[in-house]
Amino acid sequence: MDPRILKELVMEQKKEFESDDDFVKRYALDNIAQYLELPHVLIISGLRRSGKSTLLKEIHRYYFDGETIYYFNFEDERLMDFTASDFNLLYETFVELMGECKTFFFDEIQNVTGWELFVRRMHDRGFKFVITGSNSSMLSKELGTRLTGRYIGLELFPFSFNEFLDFHGINVPDILLVEDRAAIKKQFSDYLQHGGIPEYLKYDNELILKTLYDNILYKDIFARYGLNDEKTLKELSFYLFSNYGSEISYNKLRIMLGVSINTVKNYIGYLENSYLVFSVPKYDYSVKKQIYSPRKVYAIDNALINITSFKFSRDYGKLLENLVFIELKRRNKDIYYHRVNHECDFIIREHNVITDAIQVTANLNLKGTKEREYEGLLEDLNTYNLDEVLILTEDEEFEDTYKGKKVVVMPVWKWLLD
Repeated sequence: MDPRILKELVMEQKKEFESDDDFVKRYALDNIAQYLELPHVLIISGLRRSGKSTLLKEIHRYYFDGETIYYFNFEDERLMDFTASDFNLLYETFVELMGECKTFFFDEIQNVTGWELFVRRMHDRGFKFVITGSNSSMLSKELGTRLTGRYIGLELFPFSFNEFLDFHGINVPDILLVEDRAAIKKQFSDYLQHGGIPEYLKYDNELILKTLYDNILYKDIFARYGLNDEKTLKELSFYLFSNYGSEISYNKLRIMLGVSINTVKNYIGYLENSYLVFSVPKYDYSVKKQIYSPRKVYAIDNALINITSFKFSRDYGKLLENLVFIELKRRNKDIYYHRVNHECDFIIREHNVITDAIQVTANLNLKGTKEREYEGLLEDLNTYNLDEVLILTEDEEFEDTYKGKKVVVMPVWKWLLD
């Protein structure tokens, strides 16, 4: 790596990083303080353009104000020749230009193969690292051998509904008047369709989403995993986005795409690692049955659904369900679905015990919907020995009792504000 170019990049990025930008405070900041007090490497992963770089700026502003830190963003075409052996040169450049410091902020570090070796060596010397990356495997197998016991992982998702409201300058009072509810419901309708990807919300241009989607496929998957079967991956991704909220069959996909089951599993894994989609297992007390049961698939953001799938097949209830799933992921829940005689969209496990059952439906007032949902949830209540269940709807709110069990019905928008 040319030392002159590295110096230019360090100073250029420092100026941009320390610029006095206005941004929406991410709720993740409230949890980060406890991680910064630990000596561990803090790794923040998430979808491209979901706000990880901005979160680094917020961490710097809130927790390192006035302190010198070494910041470097590896998402720059001038770093194509940068390899793990250049980290020492980068460190020397930091010291030369900025003096001694004990804290590194590295952005999109997954672009450098072998970065873990430098981080481990410097961490063992007492340096603090806050790192971002756009691949969930950063939190698993790639760190399993080299940073075992040395890191803590945090996942950042696109804007929550609360952050979406902050972005639009909407204040939520403790007591909601009629006008407040109307304003929040209008914003929720927009959030349901437009999702929470910050850059798209700022400029309202679908080209941003399409470019993001293509960059993930080509940079984070094709290039990263050395794939050459572009057609299969794109067809698989299109199918999953068009069937969000539905069960998928590896065997059906194998036949449809004309590839092996291992290829299907690997490609879905790549899409999951890049935060485009998520698969949810069916819960079973038998781990073997759980592994071999069909999975349900969800997408990272409703706006990406709208630009990557069949628009004529859009289902309002499914969009609500997808939104609830992403919020459960944001809340770091262990999520499954239930199906025996009836299906329940989400059951939540904590410490190996099922603690919650959640059903999502657009409208309980449709003929037969209420009884069908109640019967399905009653199966969950009896199966997992629960006392109450939650039904999330577009706008209905009440509590009910069904065959001795408590049923709480709440609008999705109100549940999201919790």
